[in-house]
Amino acid sequence: MRAVDIIEKKRDGRVLSQSEIRFFIEGYTRGDIPDYQASAWAMAVLLQGMTPEETTELTLAMADSGDTLDLSSVVDIAVDKHSSGGVGDKTSIAVVPMVRACGLPVGKMSGRGLGFSGGTLDKLESIPGFRTNLSKDEFLAQLGSLGMVLTGQSLDLAPADGKLYGLRDVTATVQSIPLIASSIMSKKIAAGAQAIVLDVKTGNGAFMQTLEEARELAKLMVSIGELSGRDVVALLSDMNQPLGIEVGNALEMKEAILTLRGEGPEDFVEHCLEVSSQLLVIGKRADTLEGAREMAEKAMTDGSGLEFLRKLVQAQGGDVSYVDHPEKLPEAPIKAVVEAGKSGYIEAVHARTVGETAVLLGAGRQKKGDPIDQAVGISVMVKVGQKVEAGEPLFVIHARHAEDLADAEKSLRSAVSISSRPVETLPLFYGLID
Repeated sequence: MRAVDIIEKKRDGRVLSQSEIRFFIEGYTRGDIPDYQASAWAMAVLLQGMTPEETTELTLAMADSGDTLDLSSVVDIAVDKHSSGGVGDKTSIAVVPMVRACGLPVGKMSGRGLGFSGGTLDKLESIPGFRTNLSKDEFLAQLGSLGMVLTGQSLDLAPADGKLYGLRDVTATVQSIPLIASSIMSKKIAAGAQAIVLDVKTGNGAFMQTLEEARELAKLMVSIGELSGRDVVALLSDMNQPLGIEVGNALEMKEAILTLRGEGPEDFVEHCLEVSSQLLVIGKRADTLEGAREMAEKAMTDGSGLEFLRKLVQAQGGDVSYVDHPEKLPEAPIKAVVEAGKSGYIEAVHARTVGETAVLLGAGRQKKGDPIDQAVGISVMVKVGQKVEAGEPLFVIHARHAEDLADAEKSLRSAVSISSRPVETLPLFYGLID
């Protein structure tokens, strides 16, 4: 078998066999197949596509290229959730302890922020001492004893994906939906969860800008899950405006804590309840979504979800006093209000622009390895459809340096448009793929 023959076959739009896909991925991971051939193959996949069966075989080959976890050795069932990323999306920090409070184990590996999209690990690390680099043995031991883990991908999971992702980034093949789906699902399958809820974002603050693209990706990932023996559902959720109020690491951590006190913003609360409900049903702790929602609401309001967040922080070395007193979390020294210049109805709050502004303030990274400022960020005081009067706050900028304020305000004003006529609110969700 030769790599060039596999490239040619996919270039001509033919279906690759399991053995051909395995040969190519294993050879590329070992270094036997060079980058230039992998680039040609990725471009052929972008142009010709893959069948669900091909994409599943690709996913499994990538999952098998490194470490895999067997969570059934420590719990009867473990669930995982994955968000395709967005602005103000601190959902995992609230949902993981909520679901665990309902009796469902959660084993989750999260990522760091890159570009305008924030990362769960960076938000958790605003709590001093919180460890995000648990080993395989620590991961399994904590899942067995506490029933939940929320850590970084410190294991060598799906190394083929790491190599291929870096290549796609510089060869204009990032947009290939089979390659996106296999990248996400290979890591989820290697991480061992038997049931997965996917939160696929769509809109100007998401990777999938159109609902059609998001639906295609969601359907493919659910199909991969089914063909690989996992239970998978995918929510299609809106990212045309930031989720919740806060955008920025410590700000979002505080908002997640307040949400577990029953004091969260309406849209974020609803988002958490929906994701939690789906997890409880797919994790076989509730028979119906209605029953699951009652369980999740109880965990959010009776303090049990908050108590499990305390246990999570304590288990991973964090200072629990920051959960008990979130006012201790890092705060920026400068706060400036951006006021509405006229009265009317909020027509748009461009999520990507808000996220990019937070990055400019220091809340995110332009490239991997950049330092971040935990304290800075933006409070988004308005939602699409809301009526505002001239002089009312649109945003609060949380800055480290006064010289950052002018550029941040200019950018945020460009993110908002105000109409003289009433505007419909945006939906939180566009449907479910199961």
